[in-house]
Amino acid sequence: MTTLPTSTEKKLGLAIDLDTCVGCHACVVSCKEWNTSNYGTPLSDEDAYGAEPHGTFLNRVHSFEAQPESGCSQTIHFPKSCLHCDDAPCVTVCPTGASYKRSEDGIVLVNEDDCMGCGLCAWACPYGARELDQLSGVMKKCTLCVDRIYNENIPEEDREPACVRSCPAGARHFGDFADPDSNVSKLVAERGGIDLMPEMGTKPVNKYLPPRLKDAPSEARLPETNKDAKGFLAWLDKALEAI
Repeated sequence: MTTLPTSTEKKLGLAIDLDTCVGCHACVVSCKEWNTSNYGTPLSDEDAYGAEPHGTFLNRVHSFEAQPESGCSQTIHFPKSCLHCDDAPCVTVCPTGASYKRSEDGIVLVNEDDCMGCGLCAWACPYGARELDQLSGVMKKCTLCVDRIYNENIPEEDREPACVRSCPAGARHFGDFADPDSNVSKLVAERGGIDLMPEMGTKPVNKYLPPRLKDAPSEARLPETNKDAKGFLAWLDKALEAI
């Protein structure tokens, strides 16, 4: 079994703004492309253009309708990937040591050469963040684009996870949660960022910024006819009345 580090120098992770996410799936597509082209074995697809396509994804977006105690219901788009937990059960159950958490930055990774695809890590993860790649036979998960964020051969502004870089709404934020002055730490403090399923005791590094309640719409009102209108405006009033 693999042991977890007692502490990590950094806690790299994501702050995801549920108030801003529009559910466009740009993060899903960019994640799939980057992790198929670079780190580890490609993320496979089966029957991609058939009647029942399926494949391996490291990031998924779920959509829910939420009804607050008062006001209107609203659609919440909920992106989900590995949360790089401090107390990661996927690491401690791994029988080969393939799953591990890095002490330098807190990222949870899989050594694919040691992975035998037993699926214990997927069974232990309460978030469903691990997937068995059917073609390669190894477990896959979000790496926070570890091969990208430290890559000095690409422009500095691109040294962040592909999902963050591609989000058109700016709903995903990347940074060090161990630094109270980092962008993600400040966002969590200002917006009351929350853990996903804190009762599981996994201490996820990734945080979610809760959606703001939307105002109830005012009653629709038809424009009053302008009785004093002349010329074109008078004609327009009559035309609108006839609709």
